[in-house]
This record gives sequence, C-alpha cells and structure tokens, in this order.
Amino acid sequence: MRVVGIDFGMKRIGVAISNSLLSFAMPIGRVERIKNDKQTLLNLMHLLKDYKDIDRFVIGLPLHLSGRESEMSAEVRKFAAFLESETKIAVKFIDERLTSKTAEGLLREREMNRKERKNHVDTLSATLILQTYLELISLSK
Repeated sequence: MRVVGIDFGMKRIGVAISNSLLSFAMPIGRVERIKNDKQTLLNLMHLLKDYKDIDRFVIGLPLHLSGRESEMSAEVRKFAAFLESETKIAVKFIDERLTSKTAEGLLREREMNRKERKNHVDTLSATLILQTYLELISLSK
C-alpha cells in the first residue's frame, strides 16, 4: 500500500509517493495543470503508472494563517472531488500552510538559483505534505 502526496497549484502539480511501509515520502515529479481536469488527471496517472498499490491521495489544503479556507482551497477541493470520483481512490486533506515557503527555504539553503528552485519547489512541497501525513498516521498507531 502506498500514499500519493499532491501539492496542487494553478500551473503545476507536485507529486510524491510513500514507500510501501508508509515510513517516508519520495518526490516523483510534477505535471503541468491544464484547464481540462480530465487531461490533467491523465497526465497525473501516467506519472503514477508504475505504482499499482496506491491506497489514497493526500492533498495539501491551502489555508489562510488564521485557519480559514482560501479561494485556492475551493479549487483544491474541486480537483480532489474529481480525482476521487474518477479513480475511486480516497482523498485526504492536510493543512499545507507555509509548505511552499518551507520548500523554497530548503532549496535556497542548497544554493539553487531561482530557475532551479522553480523546477523543484512543487515536488519538494508534495514530499513535505506527504511526510507530514505519514508522521501523523504513524503517531496515531
């Protein structure tokens, strides 16, 4: 069983996957978001084609610092509902406040230039979202 982590964005979707023991998250790539959610989903599933044992998706839910949902939260929920209805795989949400900022900071520490950071921030954000989820489920056992 594996869990897929998703950092949903208006232009790109970062993707990470857990190992089968649900102990750590690994970045696997990103897909360009297309206005047509069906095509975006096909691209996402193509990226995941080598993983047949996916149990659920975890999507970062962007909230305001106050904890209120943002306009982007509605976009994420809409895509999540579509993803779940098309794949029949459960979708869970996790608070992703400051995830992209954390990812950006980690990439700056590696002294990556702006272009390199742009190429990695989505997948690193997805990995952070998924790792947080895996730690939460580990604590609840």
